[in-house]
Amino acid sequence: MKKALKYGFLIFGMLILIGFALKGNITHEKFDSEKWKNWTESESEWSLRWDMMNSLRNNHELKGKSKTEIIELLGIPETKNESEFGYYLGMAKHGIDTGHLTKTAK
Repeated sequence: MKKALKYGFLIFGMLILIGFALKGNITHEKFDSEKWKNWTESESEWSLRWDMMNSLRNNHELKGKSKTEIIELLGIPETKNESEFGYYLGMAKHGIDTGHLTKTAK
C-alpha cells in the first residue's frame, strides 16, 4: 500500500510539473492584423508572430483567400513568387527556432 501511494504521489507531481512546463510555452496572443503588419524583429517582440499563430489559424481561414485578401490581412509578404507568399515569424520562445508562414496565393 505504501509503495502504491508513493508512486501515485510521484506520478501526480510529474503531471503537475509537465503542466507548468507546457503552460509557459503555449501562448494565447490574439491575432491582431495591425500588430502583425507592423511587427519588427526586436528583442521585445521576437515571438509576437509565433504567439499569434494559433489565433490566426483558428479564427481566420486562409485557404482559398485571394492575394489581395491575404495582403489585406497579413500585409506585404517578406518573400513572394507567382504562387506563394511568405511571412517570417521571427524567433520562437525556445531561443534558436525560427519560422516561416508560407501561403499559396490564388
